Amino acid sequence: MLNHPDRLLPADPNVRAVARRLLAEVEHLPIVSPHGHTDPRWYAENAAFPDPARLFVVPDHYVFRMLYSQGVPLEALGVPRRDGGATEQDGRAIWRLFAAHYHLFRGTPTRLWLDHAFATLFGLEERLGPDNADRHYDIIAEHLARDDYRPRALFERFNIEVIATTESPLDELKWHAMIRESGWGGRVVTAYRPDPVVDPAFEGFRDNLAKLGDMTGEDTFSYQGYLEAHRKRRAFFKSFGATSSDHGHPTAATFDLDPVEAEALFRRVTGNAPVSAEDAELFRGQMLTEMAAMSLDDGLVLQIHPGALRNHNGAVFARHGRDMGADVPTATDYVHALRPLLERFGNETDLTVVLFTLDETAYARELAPLAGHYPALRLGPAWWFHDSPEGMKRFREMTTETAGFYNTVGFNDDTRAFPSIPARHNVARRIDCGFLANLVCEHRLDEDEAAEVARDLAYGLAKRAYKL
Repeated sequence: MLNHPDRLLPADPNVRAVARRLLAEVEHLPIVSPHGHTDPRWYAENAAFPDPARLFVVPDHYVFRMLYSQGVPLEALGVPRRDGGATEQDGRAIWRLFAAHYHLFRGTPTRLWLDHAFATLFGLEERLGPDNADRHYDIIAEHLARDDYRPRALFERFNIEVIATTESPLDELKWHAMIRESGWGGRVVTAYRPDPVVDPAFEGFRDNLAKLGDMTGEDTFSYQGYLEAHRKRRAFFKSFGATSSDHGHPTAATFDLDPVEAEALFRRVTGNAPVSAEDAELFRGQMLTEMAAMSLDDGLVLQIHPGALRNHNGAVFARHGRDMGADVPTATDYVHALRPLLERFGNETDLTVVLFTLDETAYARELAPLAGHYPALRLGPAWWFHDSPEGMKRFREMTTETAGFYNTVGFNDDTRAFPSIPARHNVARRIDCGFLANLVCEHRLDEDEAAEVARDLAYGLAKRAYKL
């Protein structure tokens, strides 16, 4: 059995009984997914997924980074190359390679997500391995050929109420426009991810600014024109349902320069001379504060997820580009780094700033106390490396006593593989119900309160925080 009904619930029979009752209240609630990376083209074109490998392996760095760590070339897994070089195109060959290495996922959250999808979507009950790889491939492929396994049908089957994709300001949002024009009722919104035009270290930064200017009719090499271009693009994204912006900076640094200093900094980072690391950091931090100011005006929720050294593997970045599973957590300061932004905006009740982290050591020491005080702050739990049962437990243990439940925003999945969305939410709901059941059995929470909190963690908090 791939999906035991009591998976992830507490081992103690008395606590497990409470957790089962709580889970029954929330397991089938609609999915609110405000921080995702699925491809809007899937929903726009509603084409059948081409094969099992291109559904589960090729687009998902949670999967292929594990195989890469054991010496499997990304080219052999069909991951595209930046230079258009040869990669494996035979889906069955990719799948066989994946199945031969399935044992690598033992004990990982990825294994939970995959087994959940195999069982619930395709009725598979045997653990994947080399001996049954072709049989599993054929069963999944037969299902994917059916109309009820196209993206829109699965969206409805998964009971997704709303999902956000993530796009650059330079994206024309043509897929979102196609979704709207199709008349389909599924709610797919965008999110404003301005990294290519706020990070001077981003490849092609000056070219990106020029394109931003062309798209908005603004002089994006003047500071005021540059800020106005952001306002226009944010308004455009809002017209396609955006309720949030999303910022993936190396650190949580924020700054609040006076106008003369900000103008001078902008001239330095947009000039022809190489940009120093200090100026790049200063500009990114200034832009977080500028984005907070814009959020007060237009209502977009400001998401900050710092603390990753992105593209750590230079060779992989050169061959395959970004988001190849080589973003590595770094120690991150929040208390001092966020203070300039919080001094200006932290007491605003009309602003929501959601903090994520890859640095678990910051949960109890910094993030929970900050979110437990400042009205503008909320915590975004369990993201990326910590999108895992143990990570979720640690998050609750280290933040609840200081920030409570209601200074968090529920569960945010960061998926790129469409079938893992319900699996991830199912894992989070089980872990939260187990955590709450312990509080009930320790007589720290009544069961009716626990049931209410469970519903909020699974559904209500994300919907309210992201204004969905």
